[in-house]
This record gives sequence, structure tokens and C-alpha cells, in this order.
Amino acid sequence: MAVEVEDTSNPPPSASLPDYPQMIMAAIEGLNEEEGSSKLAISNYIESSYPDLPPAHSTLLSNTLEKLRVAGQLVFSNGNYMKADPNDAPAKRGRGRPPKPNDPLGEGVVSDPPRPRGRPPKSRDPLAPLPQPKKVSSGSGRPRGRPRKYPKEAATATAPAAAPGIKRGRGRPPKVKV
Repeated sequence: MAVEVEDTSNPPPSASLPDYPQMIMAAIEGLNEEEGSSKLAISNYIESSYPDLPPAHSTLLSNTLEKLRVAGQLVFSNGNYMKADPNDAPAKRGRGRPPKPNDPLGEGVVSDPPRPRGRPPKSRDPLAPLPQPKKVSSGSGRPRGRPRKYPKEAATATAPAAAPGIKRGRGRPPKVKV
């Protein structure tokens, strides 16, 4: 004996209610305000026209207004919503960065050469004599870079050879006491 229990907390939407986009468009047309209709005016118009609205009416209204604005059916300006003019519909942008515009000049026209890189030279006094070019010096007279490694044959020959009988121990040798 199964008994069906109806859930009263979340009633199904009434069949007599049209969709929210249709109700919003009808409200904007019915209000017929020149600067557009505010969200509050649209909500009041819908509540007066359709008494059995769901409890989440304000949330549904806000979401639907935003969807219609993004879709381009409504225009939002100064806090008011207006129907979008079908002739002024903005072109839909594709994904990604738009291509660079072509040169405004024709193909036969030569433009100025590009500016040279670097800092521009200082302006000189036209009456001053030209400075004599100076020899560029590296500063100390020494050549750049690491000095050459010269072989030292005399120093290696005079070094005393280690005694063959004495073995060196591991580690640091002890300090000699004087």
C-alpha cells in the first residue's frame, strides 16, 4: 500500500507562466519608458501581471536579465534595461586576438624610414669647432682578459725531489715546535 506524498517545498513551475525572457520583454514593452526600465520596475510589473511566481523570482530575474544582456537582446545603461536595436547589433567577436590592421597607406607610397635604435646624439653648437677624435684607450695599458700562461721549465728542475724512503702520512702534518 504505497501512498504518494507530494513535495510542497519545491512546486513544479506553473504551466500558465511563460518563460522569464518572454516576461521580461513583455514588461519592458508594457512599461515603455524612454530611458529604459529599472530592474525594480520590471520586477514589480512581472509580479503584478503574474501573481503565482516562484519564491526565487528575484534571483531568476537577475540571472535572466544578465543572460539577455550578454546575448545582446537587452542594453544596460545608467541602471536601466532597454531592448536592443536590431540594426545596432554589435558584431560577434571570434576567439583569440584580432588580426592587426593593414597599413593605411597604399602599396606605392613610401613611408618614412624607421627610427634608428639607441639614444639620439646630443645637439652641437654649430659655431663650435669640431672636437678632435681621441684614441680609445683601455685604461691601464694592460691587455684585456686573462694573462697567458707561460711554461716554467727552470722552476720545476730545481725543486727538490721527495726522499724515496720516507712515506708521508695522511692528513695535516703536526706543527713544528720551536
